[in-house]
Amino acid sequence: MKEESYFTIGEFSKKTGTTIRTLHYYDQIGLLKPKKNPRSGHRLYSAHDVLTLQKIVSLKFLGYSLEQIKELMNETNFDLNLKETLQFQKEALEERKEHIEEVLKAIKRILTILEEEKEVDSNVLMSLIQSIQTEKEQRKWLEHYTSKEVAEKLFDQPEEVMISLDKEYIQLSQETKRLAGRPVDDPEVEALVEKYMKTILEFIGKELISAIGNLDEAEIKTIENKLASPFTQEEEEWLQQVMEHYAMKAGLLQDENIDRL
Repeated sequence: MKEESYFTIGEFSKKTGTTIRTLHYYDQIGLLKPKKNPRSGHRLYSAHDVLTLQKIVSLKFLGYSLEQIKELMNETNFDLNLKETLQFQKEALEERKEHIEEVLKAIKRILTILEEEKEVDSNVLMSLIQSIQTEKEQRKWLEHYTSKEVAEKLFDQPEEVMISLDKEYIQLSQETKRLAGRPVDDPEVEALVEKYMKTILEFIGKELISAIGNLDEAEIKTIENKLASPFTQEEEEWLQQVMEHYAMKAGLLQDENIDRL
């Protein structure tokens, strides 16, 4: 009977394309345990270990964790149980794929802004990132309180339009921080509010503003908690005073919607 041949860990690493560090780790966690030379204690890998490693690599490719693979390694045949776990894997990977696509889209938008603006206040940028991150929730909220058509109009915009809106948000927020603390009737402050209101009306539209006006305080608070503000408490208070001054000057004070924009 032909004696089985063995490979040293270095030979096995070259043969399989698996790093020695990874083989050490697989041995440590009991996923792929080679024989040990009784005299030297060195690891010795067999042809059977090659097949075992192939199975590990295949299951890793399908997205299974090492812990899951360890359980599956004991199966000599796969049946409907594997089909069930594969279905879970498929769903989990699809969710991850969707998340990765959303993150890549957000990164692209942010990179474009940084390239054009050169420098952005960290609080303003983090606020924008959080807004992008919660767009799905915002969309659900819009569909609930307005209509699907309004939500589609707001979020199903071409990428260049969304980037343009992002830049508008960054510029208005940074300008607000620059002017914070000035008198409410300062010409630059009044010009900023005019620009802010014009942008809001163009982007959101009267239907959504009306929907916001119909919300109670608890609902408004829930929405505010989900959206990170780029402003400090002092800046928020100053902005509220500025908006009240604008509303009074424009004869809109009786319209509660203005305080909620």
